[in-house]
Amino acid sequence: MKKIGFLSFGHWSPSAHSMTRSAADFLHQSIDLAVAAEELGVDGAYFRVHHFARQAASPFPLLSAIGARTSKIEIGTGVIDMRYENPMYMAEDAGAADLISGGRLQLGISRGSREQVIDGWRHFGYTPAEGETDTDLAHRHTEAFLEVLDGKGFAQPNPRPMFPNPPGLLRIEPHSEGLRERIWWGSSSNATAVWAAKLGMNLQSSTLKHDETGEPLHVQQRKQIEAYREAYKEAGHAREPRVSVSRSIFAVTNDLDQAYFGRDRDSRDQIGMIDDTTRAIFGRSYAAEPDVLVKQLQEDEAIQAADTLLLTIPNQLGVDYNAHVLESILTHVAPELGWR
Repeated sequence: MKKIGFLSFGHWSPSAHSMTRSAADFLHQSIDLAVAAEELGVDGAYFRVHHFARQAASPFPLLSAIGARTSKIEIGTGVIDMRYENPMYMAEDAGAADLISGGRLQLGISRGSREQVIDGWRHFGYTPAEGETDTDLAHRHTEAFLEVLDGKGFAQPNPRPMFPNPPGLLRIEPHSEGLRERIWWGSSSNATAVWAAKLGMNLQSSTLKHDETGEPLHVQQRKQIEAYREAYKEAGHAREPRVSVSRSIFAVTNDLDQAYFGRDRDSRDQIGMIDDTTRAIFGRSYAAEPDVLVKQLQEDEAIQAADTLLLTIPNQLGVDYNAHVLESILTHVAPELGWR
């Protein structure tokens, strides 16, 4: 068995070819797709977060709205860029969204990816401290966020408060019990996967990964997952961690599927430079008839190693088509692989 969710980048465009021509289109259609996905038996609805772009940005209003319209599906992100976040305010938003959904939030966070603007986090009021990098800034915000989610009091109460206080130091409210165990770190390297394991976070292995060995992406991800699980075990955490990988997978079952994704039949991993010194590998897409997909996915070592698979979806093609994409995988592919 494997949990299967969808991951939306939340694109919108005024193009006549897009079904999401505005931010409002994207937001309302995302809620509708999550409802449809739950009815199909999909396990999770996840959203990428990008700032200064015509894509999903502020996740908590959307996650809360989905939580209010659904009852079973996991609701999450993949990922929130922690360079931009106030850990205290984020803990309040996350706690509220988790309570609205009844404890179904699965928050993927990370240092983030390349941005639309230069040092965008500075516009949000955050600057690395003396001697820090922007990665250090993200890690510092993350550690503060995790500490607040533990629910321990830390703030000295006012001796003359507006409202009566419980005894002792005060914590961030609303607090949602168990949310701390549902935080994931989006990792593009083996080192950050090990760091996440030590802090007791779950792992989202990024489809854009540092090319550390020159091997195919799925092999490098499998080794990253193994390093993560070993570090998690050594850290002595009590619970079993979760691991996800994301893939673009399309079962070609009709002429429309062929028109949209037939060109991806021979897709391969891609290599590129994400900055002046970092070589990265980006994962291939899978597009084929269901029986061919089954054979291809059996050979993907990272998918086999993970307990959760996030299917990246073409959200600009609309709710109905994306529901078809998900249903095709659940119906024609997942049972043959033993995932259902």
